[in-house]
Amino acid sequence: MTNPKKLAIKDFVYELPDKRIAKFPLPERDQSKLLHYRQGQIVDRTFTDLPQLLPPHTLLVFNDTKVVQARLLMQKETGGLVEIFCLEPVAPHREVQLAMQQTGSSTWKCLVGNNKRWKSGPVKLHFEGGILEAAREAQQEGHFLIRFTWDPAELTFAEVLERCGRLPLPPYLNRDLTPDDHTRYQTIYANQQGAVAAPTAGLHFTARVMHQLQAAGMDTAYLTLHVGAGTFKPVKAEVMEEHEMHAEQLYITRTFLQRLLRQLDNPVIPVGTTSMRSLESLYWLGAKVLEQPELPMQQLHVTQWQAYESTNPPAATNALQALLAYMDRQGTDYLHASTQIIIAPGYTFRICRGLVTNFHQPESTLLLLVSALIGENWRTVYKHALDNGYRFLSYGDSSLLLP
Repeated sequence: MTNPKKLAIKDFVYELPDKRIAKFPLPERDQSKLLHYRQGQIVDRTFTDLPQLLPPHTLLVFNDTKVVQARLLMQKETGGLVEIFCLEPVAPHREVQLAMQQTGSSTWKCLVGNNKRWKSGPVKLHFEGGILEAAREAQQEGHFLIRFTWDPAELTFAEVLERCGRLPLPPYLNRDLTPDDHTRYQTIYANQQGAVAAPTAGLHFTARVMHQLQAAGMDTAYLTLHVGAGTFKPVKAEVMEEHEMHAEQLYITRTFLQRLLRQLDNPVIPVGTTSMRSLESLYWLGAKVLEQPELPMQQLHVTQWQAYESTNPPAATNALQALLAYMDRQGTDYLHASTQIIIAPGYTFRICRGLVTNFHQPESTLLLLVSALIGENWRTVYKHALDNGYRFLSYGDSSLLLP
């Protein structure tokens, strides 16, 4: 496997006019355009055509994370506002699912707007039937540790955010939240609270498309990767070696792993880059526990370059079976891990055979991932999309990429 450390991000640039960024969703989710790319050929379709375009016996894998209302507009004693954006939990739990169920108080890694104006003391937010307080505990590189306490203390942090937080729209939409966003910036299958950005490739799916998938003999399965704000992190380094990938939390059940193992002779196609990163990370987690069978679960982590440094990668079947055996030894039916995997040109796919995805920003790690899948043809695909009126980014149109 070629190591992409020396890749220059300037080689992954294209001209994206602001007017091509979809600022609002279409009235109907599944009426978006679908660019069908198969072995170098491009055809323009509509998203409702997807079930007919997938290879026979495909397993579509969805990310069922749910976006939380992670933006908090807090008030200082002087009346001024401070915006706090919750990124990830730190204490008493680092695991998102547990942190969401935490009562009374919790410490999170956060971004703070107007921090210079926040001189001292806690900031507060009154909500129906309660109050949330936030105090700065420490400043770290690029973020703060914020300790939240709330009353009534028996509320979970998920309930607190539900009552007083705001949905975090992607920064490039550059507009205020509308009531519509609360439903449209979630997938219809969103289930596990914890993301601060939606897995947007899934926004096109409707009950109608799900029914058509079933009728066409396609199978579906769900995993959870909580999308972090790092998904929007621009690559500022000239070469990828100097760019640190963001880590995201991943949850997998035993039944999902068993289903995946049975599928390996047939196409596994992820819906979205987060599902793809999760599936490929599973393989590398399996490779890791094959080498270190007694690895503690809190060390289940895929590093940024692990995939490129492996000298003797196992077969996919062996890697997944190793994870199941690891779960047996740990006496658990689900795995919690984290991943910083970077999928870039030079990567060899172990699980995925295609991708359903939106169109991504220039000079982004998501564009590197698309290039890893379809090579230099990403340029042809993006030029076609720009020349043919496709809408870009989170609320934009979709593509089915089959190398």
